[in-house]
Amino acid sequence: MAGTSHTNVKTPASQEVTENYRGPLVTVTLLFFMWGFITCLNDILIPKLQQVFTLELWQAMLIQTAFFGAYFFVSLLYFILSITKGDPIRQIGYKNGIIVGLIVAAVGCALFYPAASTLSYGFFLGALFVLASGITILQIAANPYVAILGPQEGAASRLNMTQALNSLGTTVAPIIGGYLIFGAVNATDTGADSVKMPYLGLAATLLAIALLIKVSKLPSIQNTDEITPGAGALRYRHLVLGIICIFAYVGGEVAIGSALINFFRLPEIAGLEEAEAGHFLAFYWGGAMVGRFFGAVALSNSKNAGGKYIVMGGIAAVVFVLLYFAYGLNEALIVLGLIALNFAVLMLGRFIPNRTLGYFAATVVVLLLITSFASGAVAMWSVIAIGLFNSIMFPTIFTLAIKGLGVHTSQASSLLVMAIVGGAIVPPLQGAVADITGDLQISFLVPLVCYLYIMYYGFSGSKITDETI
Repeated sequence: MAGTSHTNVKTPASQEVTENYRGPLVTVTLLFFMWGFITCLNDILIPKLQQVFTLELWQAMLIQTAFFGAYFFVSLLYFILSITKGDPIRQIGYKNGIIVGLIVAAVGCALFYPAASTLSYGFFLGALFVLASGITILQIAANPYVAILGPQEGAASRLNMTQALNSLGTTVAPIIGGYLIFGAVNATDTGADSVKMPYLGLAATLLAIALLIKVSKLPSIQNTDEITPGAGALRYRHLVLGIICIFAYVGGEVAIGSALINFFRLPEIAGLEEAEAGHFLAFYWGGAMVGRFFGAVALSNSKNAGGKYIVMGGIAAVVFVLLYFAYGLNEALIVLGLIALNFAVLMLGRFIPNRTLGYFAATVVVLLLITSFASGAVAMWSVIAIGLFNSIMFPTIFTLAIKGLGVHTSQASSLLVMAIVGGAIVPPLQGAVADITGDLQISFLVPLVCYLYIMYYGFSGSKITDETI
């Protein structure tokens, strides 16, 4: 396959665990960290550009529409090419696909400089579209690569581990981004100049990673099946329902994250300033990171249940100690309690991916009801806790949806990435409900509908049947 090393790797159905996989997985994990960091910076951009351009909330949410809209259009183009010309990633190779994605994303980051200089909101939205186009290509190439780089039964665990590093990016982004964009050094900046250097730095970092990928020896995934045009992936019922589920998940997760800073600013919730609210936004995304580490351990193909419990207990202990020294005993104890709840639901799911997904979604539905109708610390920590239960959803939905697709895996990946357009549609809907009702809290019922569907997919829709579409 062009653009990859000549390391021989067996077809996905017969892959075995080898030491050769560890290096490539570590390298690819850098990609997950970076696109998590970049994606979560949108939550900082929303209140910043809302101030700069005096926008309504639904207008500010167009930041997510531009960003996640790129996922739809680029993935649609990819799908059309796969139908008419054959699967592009299988033709050029995962390595070249990843490099192309990194370069496009770097160009998008660099465009933030002229956007800030001209003070054009439309230019910002265009830059975000280009940036997200690059990340879309990365998603199409990297997610299935991680899923098939090893035995199928460990795919959910591997994707949870790489997604945990994605969540590390989303955890540190609000803190670093909040400081660079809203911090004291930019406190008097009434324009958009404070976004210039952060995004130029991101552009340089993405290009450096592209160079690293270029010189790395990534194993090629060889498949003897002929590359042919067609839309064969759409015959699978569990994939089609999975596409809808990815739409619902990303839409719900992004809508919640996008509204959190404004939610924490409400006097009846916490009355926080933007920079301080960014720290609590980090709790939300940090919960997703911890939950994904838990998921990587719990959903692994290891039969040693005792060993799993020890590792998860160690993760919880490290989180408690870090939070104790960073924020104090009160916050550390609250988070420890939420982690215990997460573990209890994992046990309820018996570490079975689809069952665990269903119970996690049901828990989020309850937490959203509390968020919508409670107040003060109860509402604040309820919405923060959602991050822990969002944790395993994307990688678990993804692996359930592509299971058993074989030669159609990359095409299915493009369709699943296309469904990330949910992040472009659901946040403005939530913003519109908040603007119309004048009640930001009640608008959290919008993502609640998304999680009801995820619950259905986990318990029923993800099952592979002989039925085709």
